Amino acid sequence: MIPPDAAYDFLDENGWHDALIEPVAGDASFRRYFRVRDGERVAILMDAPPPHEDPRPYISIARWLGERGFRAPTIHAEDLSHGLVLIEDFGDARMRETVDAEPAREDALYAQAIDLLVALRAHPAAAVDPYDRATCQREAGLMTEWYCPAIGLDVDLAGYEAAWDAVLEGVDSVRDVMVLRDYHAENIMLLDDGAIGLLDFQDALAGHPAYDLVSLLQDARRDVPEGVETAMLDRYRTATGEGDAFTAAYHVLGAQRNAKIIGIFTRLWRRDGKPRYPTLCPRVWGYLERDLAHPALGRVKAWFDANIPADMRGDPMAIAAK
Repeated sequence: MIPPDAAYDFLDENGWHDALIEPVAGDASFRRYFRVRDGERVAILMDAPPPHEDPRPYISIARWLGERGFRAPTIHAEDLSHGLVLIEDFGDARMRETVDAEPAREDALYAQAIDLLVALRAHPAAAVDPYDRATCQREAGLMTEWYCPAIGLDVDLAGYEAAWDAVLEGVDSVRDVMVLRDYHAENIMLLDDGAIGLLDFQDALAGHPAYDLVSLLQDARRDVPEGVETAMLDRYRTATGEGDAFTAAYHVLGAQRNAKIIGIFTRLWRRDGKPRYPTLCPRVWGYLERDLAHPALGRVKAWFDANIPADMRGDPMAIAAK
């Protein structure tokens, strides 16, 4: 978490001559974040180094959200050649830590997050790529590409793809909503004026409105009680008039997302040397099995039952060590 050399010239050129730079966080990508202090002024420096990262989608979507009244960080300055972006500092009050410290606020904060998604669906998606069936298939394939080999399973790859193709039919045809893709408690900031601040939306696509509900209510990084999930899904359906078909799509996309996450978390361990992530997989497996119980997932559930035994569903690092 040492600032890149170009950061000092970048800040100097944009009027932050004597600013202090403090590390804030990295994430599962190559991006890193630093807090910049200059007297009473505070901002966040995003380091998105090329060629690994491209900050342009983040900048574009932040402005798209802001123009529609959603609280994405204001872009103060940018240097695309070095992947540096100076953005508004939303502080440290994340939804995750707030809910964990004050459980009595859980329902209210999740309701506020649901209402934002209801508002977001009122706007046609920006000019971003579609979240289509090919993308969903590629992402679901991360499970068989990384998780299954890591635990020593030789599985039916053709059957896996065919099962997903069957259950995804129709879901990928809905592409009129901006899907933020990582809308969960660690990316939701609670701002001083009571609004929700949005982070980590640079990978947004145009897709089905149920996807961000899954990100929020089947959170890979914290346990969301099933009762909260049910109540918030009901809140969304009541506000939007969605019916049973939407609930089926929610579970289909939930299963797809959770299969993808298990694959990604395994990859972060095996390829990138980040052993924290496989420890999150048992929670994600719990969500996945909840989704597989829905009748819409019959073909996919049958594949999992035939290919991944119950005792091979969990932390891949722990399973591989047995």
